[in-house]
Amino acid sequence: MNNSSETLRRTPLHALHRELGGKMVPFAGYDMPVQYAAGILKEHLHTRQKAGLFDVSHMGQAFLAGDTAALERVTPADVAGLKEGGQRYGLLLTPQGTIKDDFMFSRLTGEDDLYLVVNAGTKEGDFAYIGGALAGAATLTPRPDRALLALQGPLAAEVLERHSPGVSALTFMNVVRASVAGAPVIVSRTGYTGEDGFEISLEGADAERVARTLLGEAEVLPIGLGARDSLRLEAGLCLYGHDIDETTGPVEAGLVWSIGKRRKLEQDFPAGARIMAEAANGTARKRVGIRPDGRAPAREGTEIADKTGRVIGRVTSGGFGPSLGAPVAMGYVESAFAADGTALNLIVRGNLLPATVTPMPFVPHNYHRPK
Repeated sequence: MNNSSETLRRTPLHALHRELGGKMVPFAGYDMPVQYAAGILKEHLHTRQKAGLFDVSHMGQAFLAGDTAALERVTPADVAGLKEGGQRYGLLLTPQGTIKDDFMFSRLTGEDDLYLVVNAGTKEGDFAYIGGALAGAATLTPRPDRALLALQGPLAAEVLERHSPGVSALTFMNVVRASVAGAPVIVSRTGYTGEDGFEISLEGADAERVARTLLGEAEVLPIGLGARDSLRLEAGLCLYGHDIDETTGPVEAGLVWSIGKRRKLEQDFPAGARIMAEAANGTARKRVGIRPDGRAPAREGTEIADKTGRVIGRVTSGGFGPSLGAPVAMGYVESAFAADGTALNLIVRGNLLPATVTPMPFVPHNYHRPK
């Protein structure tokens, strides 16, 4: 019988992960590092304090050519209004108006094509869905040959500037073609940690050389999936397949902000009228932040109850927040219990453990926005 790891895909940095002592686990069909020798706690805090390098090459990258505004057929984001050098977050909606995925799209200066990044576990389905919906108007070309690195943390700009002069002038959600350590790249000032940072798209053949260059800087440590998850949870960011999926809509998920102003008025996206009616009138449930009392974390799937013990929702992401020294969680509750400060109970092994609805992010975002 073959070892299951033999069937997992590998990123261009797979050998480097093993060389660095990465503990490898299956994730989204890939053999990926969950942590390195420092451990999840230290990797998390190092990223908050200095800079961490993440391999996110398992994500799906693609370019959209033709009538790129046709992407608005499947997303409520304002695609047509995106200016050169800009990047936006969008929701990929099913025909019923639920969330098929979330993704990033960019318009590079002087180029007609859009650059897209989608989630790893859904990328093949996403690309097929987009390609079918836009048939005759635009052509999507996946680029599995490209790698993707994320350099995150308050010292990320200082580090990257040494190897890509001028890149520190970028502000949050801006994107540019540049070079890093001599390799041609697409650099966006964005990330998934709540910290300032960059995502660096490049040819797979250049990935190891660039990664080694960045890891050679004293401020940088390699960071695995474990800390990536705890960082994004503290930042209040959704993880597809957990906090959002095809059973959730934009309003209950708290993602109405990603719907463009023009799109809200025109309602010309899947289930647009219903979604905007929900935005005006409310939904049966809402995604909320939760701070459990004590130090025991509430994991995904934990039932949420009111003071009487009646189940009113479920935790979708939960764990220990190293920056806070305390557990944090997010989940969906009946809307009547969604106000900040509402007392809840978490049902853990049959016991009711007190918790409180808390504003997100749990740790303030540190994005580099324009002055």
